[in-house]
Amino acid sequence: MSDFINRPQIEVLSAADGERRRYWSDDDKLRIVEESFVGHRQAAATARRHGICRSLLTTWRRQYRNGELGSSRRVSFAPVTMTKAPASQTNLADPCLPLDCQVEIALTNGRRVIVPVGVEPAALARILAVVDGQ
Repeated sequence: MSDFINRPQIEVLSAADGERRRYWSDDDKLRIVEESFVGHRQAAATARRHGICRSLLTTWRRQYRNGELGSSRRVSFAPVTMTKAPASQTNLADPCLPLDCQVEIALTNGRRVIVPVGVEPAALARILAVVDGQ
């Protein structure tokens, strides 16, 4: 009879006793993902700030880039930076640009497109639609 007295009691836990998984709306996911792309912030710091694991944020970022994240907004315009050519390359006598001048366009999906300066806008739009996947 002493065996029954010395045995520890067993506590049964149910699933309802613990915390449930958090639900993130598409708007919350979009806000967090877009914040992770801004400036010099790292994905790990953004994930830590919002209390999510880095791998979940990485998954959301991939879904955002592929257009799978809810109503993700596709970027149609991107910031452009202009740099001045060095003085030795500036040709003030001839305002026409040489035929070998090119423009490099960095897309939001990480791809780069290099086109000649005189490319037709309609042709460039067709190229960007194919490369960007829109």
